[in-house]
Amino acid sequence: MTIKLDIDFTRNGGWAADDETIVRAAAEAAIAGADLADEDEEPPSSYALSVLLTDDTTVQGLNRDWRGKDSATNVLSFPSDMPVVPGEPDFLGDIALARETLEREADLDGKPLNDHLRHLVVHGVLHLLGYDHLETAEAEEMEATETRILAGLGVPDPYAGTDALEDDTEEEMVTVDGVPDRPSRERS
Repeated sequence: MTIKLDIDFTRNGGWAADDETIVRAAAEAAIAGADLADEDEEPPSSYALSVLLTDDTTVQGLNRDWRGKDSATNVLSFPSDMPVVPGEPDFLGDIALARETLEREADLDGKPLNDHLRHLVVHGVLHLLGYDHLETAEAEEMEATETRILAGLGVPDPYAGTDALEDDTEEEMVTVDGVPDRPSRERS
């Protein structure tokens, strides 16, 4: 099945047009590699999402306003609660990425910036698709899915050599009330 993805980009804070190409490829890979099986219906072949490529200050404000955490973070995912309309793209939601945090993390971990960007886009899109890492079993499934998708993009396992399941990760999805929650999309 061919997947069509429409992305509405907003870019500021040191991001380049080339970054949009990386984000698009990672988002498409995440959708193609996610387990979207539903025994009752075929998954949509057309998706849409909004991506904000911005700076720490903007993401800090979003994190404060939506999650009550007054600090910058690398990626925030805002799942859509819009119903799927037959014949229309499935609007997944919004992702915000903070350039300075991504650069700091990549430098600290000795990872290429573009690989770290790919990882966080895949991570954010998986949140929009209903994946989570609040419980150990969910985290293991999400990390395995991320690792498999990233391998297809030529990105080494971002969790290799770490105890990622024990980390208190910063990236989370948020809902209107600011409480992390699984979107209404069901996966089997």
